[in-house]
Amino acid sequence: MKGGAERTQILHRSVRVTGAAAAGFYSFVYGLDEPVLALYALFAPISLGLLSPIPGSGRQRAEVMLKALPVGLLLVTLGTVLAVKTWAAVLGMLVVGFFLAFAAIAGPRPAGAAPGLQLFYILACFPPYEPETLGLRLAGLSFGVLALVLCELFLLPQPPDPPYRTTLAAALATAGDTIAGRSSLSPEALRETGARLRLSSLPPAERPAGPGRVPRGLAQAGSATRRLLEQLAHLTETGELRELVREGAGVGGRVGRADTPSGSLLPQVASLCDETDAALRTGRPAPGPQRMDKVIDDFQQLRVRQATGPAADVPPVPVLRRQAALLAVAESTRILEISVRVGLDGRRTPPIRPRELFWYTHAAAPQLWARRFTGNMTLRSVQFQNAVRIALALAAARLVAGSLDLTHGFWVLLAVLTLSRTTVGATWAAIRQAVTGNLVGAVAAGALLIGLDRHTEAYAAILAPAMLIAFALGPLLGIAWAQGLFTLVVATAFAQIAPVSWRLAEARIVDVVTGSAIGLLCAMLAWPAGARTEVRRTMAGLLRECGPLIKGTVDMLTAVPPGSAPAPPTLPALHRLRLAESAYAQFRSEPGVDSPARADWHAVLITANHILLGAQWLARFDLPASSLPPDTADRARAGARALAQVTDRLAALCTADRPPPVGTRPPPSEPTGPPLPVLVDLDTWLRSLTVQLTRIEAGLLEALRRPARGTTAARGSHGS
Repeated sequence: MKGGAERTQILHRSVRVTGAAAAGFYSFVYGLDEPVLALYALFAPISLGLLSPIPGSGRQRAEVMLKALPVGLLLVTLGTVLAVKTWAAVLGMLVVGFFLAFAAIAGPRPAGAAPGLQLFYILACFPPYEPETLGLRLAGLSFGVLALVLCELFLLPQPPDPPYRTTLAAALATAGDTIAGRSSLSPEALRETGARLRLSSLPPAERPAGPGRVPRGLAQAGSATRRLLEQLAHLTETGELRELVREGAGVGGRVGRADTPSGSLLPQVASLCDETDAALRTGRPAPGPQRMDKVIDDFQQLRVRQATGPAADVPPVPVLRRQAALLAVAESTRILEISVRVGLDGRRTPPIRPRELFWYTHAAAPQLWARRFTGNMTLRSVQFQNAVRIALALAAARLVAGSLDLTHGFWVLLAVLTLSRTTVGATWAAIRQAVTGNLVGAVAAGALLIGLDRHTEAYAAILAPAMLIAFALGPLLGIAWAQGLFTLVVATAFAQIAPVSWRLAEARIVDVVTGSAIGLLCAMLAWPAGARTEVRRTMAGLLRECGPLIKGTVDMLTAVPPGSAPAPPTLPALHRLRLAESAYAQFRSEPGVDSPARADWHAVLITANHILLGAQWLARFDLPASSLPPDTADRARAGARALAQVTDRLAALCTADRPPPVGTRPPPSEPTGPPLPVLVDLDTWLRSLTVQLTRIEAGLLEALRRPARGTTAARGSHGS
């Protein structure tokens, strides 16, 4: 059931689309007697305003529509030219269909405009081949789009949603208050604040999902803030945050001696959170250099001096572990500081360390777009899979409609475009409702055409109210109502352009059934499970990249002499992480994901992020000046090898392969020898990964066992 705000948005949209469509249609049919102009002026607002889910406020939507207009004119020209031969139109449909569907990699707004642009080519590429009418087609399209833009701006415009910067600033203010001791929220409240930054929780228009520096910077800032809040929630659960706040206030902790390094670092972290919060609210990055690098370096040097000084000054291991947790918090704040600067400024910067993490800050705009494009041009990308699926379906529909010379074959492709889903089950569910609605609508349309015959003035009186009702009730009541009412609108409009009979309704239902069959066939042949299979494959690939990263990080820190081993490459894991995040986002949008037999893929993403960031900051801030004790180094390498075996085992479980046998995991123990910060930080990182990977393994094993115990019940619950 849709909420009141959503119902209001739908009603306002129906008024805007109806106003724009009626303005052009009535003017060109009855004022200028130009049916071609009228058809395109009617079709343009419906395509971009109703059938294209362009997100955002009225101003944002109008901006997208204006940018889409030149592309739409080009596509109408291309379709008009290629309509000369069926094979030419089919090849054009294949290329246009793929690249417009693949535009989803550019963010929600281009993705939202893609269906309307597809329809511009589809309408123009059907016979009759009349290149002499190209000027009228372009004029009608331009009028319709511009009329819709004016309606978006001035006729019941959609108000803007809170910008992402505001949401991010509010979450960061919560983190800053918690670190400074100004508030004491529960761990659940801190995690809930972080969850509000998930892209799925944000309005689509405000999601920082584009390939440019600004959206990349804001997206990275959001991830860093969520990680910071999660770290604070964990420290609150263990009671360590309270001790750190006491040290920051100069009170001293439970151990009886002041923790000088933490007492100096914590106020700096809280101050930086406040400054970054203010920068997000004003939209201007804070002046001055990035200061967190020096603060963390000073913190580490002070820790080393304490650990290697007189025995009376060496902090106990619990204090060192607390310092390690604070170092992780400071590193999250450092990443947050840099990414917010980039997200607010948007200009290229000199290289920032670690370069693998901030590669986009000094890359040119064409390089950013090229990397987004090539990174998704793989069979493991759900965006690529979706584009291939819809392109093949549209090209097949154009071939069938042209070869069989179907009347109004445009409706075949319209059915494919509007009823295709990412899974075969969802596609079939949509088709069943659509065919039912079209059957009822066709009967009603046939009766209307027989009853009114050639009385065009009656059709003219009916069209505008019919559009208003159809465009409002269809989205509110579901696919069946939308298809049935749209059939009535189509019949009423076409009856004013040219003489028609009840066979128009017959052609409509034949075309919709044909398009539905083609769409269902393509859904069955091209990745029928949607993201369900791909999320397992991408998570498995991500976990396989994490194992070498853990071992490489430990090998680098324990190398003899120090610094002789190179840092492990992180770009392969980063690429796998992006593919896994994309697959998971689509997986969450598909039906049936809330089954109790589902693995916790979100935990896999969080753990992979933890591994990547640990590999970055341990290499940057914990590289030892002298060789570590051999027994301690051997213990760390053995722990890393055991964790790498766990990641390989989890990867096999993800794809339901036979997992390798469980290796011997060294029991957790306190670091032996002098409590050097590098040993404590490394041990804390490995212990945390052990806990997270163990939890993921238990969830995967449970997910594999549950279908075997309750297959019948699961089928009864989910219908497939």
